[in-house]
Amino acid sequence: QVQLVESGGGLVQPGGSLRLSCAASGIIFSINVMGWYRQAPGKQRELVAAITRGGNPNYADSVKGRFTISRDNARNTVYLQMNSLKPEDTAVYYCNADGEYLRNYGRASFDSWGQGTQVTVSS
Repeated sequence: QVQLVESGGGLVQPGGSLRLSCAASGIIFSINVMGWYRQAPGKQRELVAAITRGGNPNYADSVKGRFTISRDNARNTVYLQMNSLKPEDTAVYYCNADGEYLRNYGRASFDSWGQGTQVTVSS
């Protein structure tokens, strides 16, 4: 299977910046879409940003102009640069990726999630 490991969360003051990283590991054949979701206490998990293998991004309206998603296909890694952070951005951020991995008798699809990283925006 494919594992995703996130890093880069933490505590930051309003207006500050953080950069999240998520690396996929395993015998990966290809990764289609990589994305970031977040879940605040008492709320449903929501899409923050996603990016296709070709580099086309998609953002939630609440983060447009502040967050930038990018990926390094050679390293199977996706990044989320978060600027001008607000208290309402506080949440656990999860990485997601889907694609195909290699098995003994061919390829199989995967849709994997990371363990989550806490982002807290507070003064």
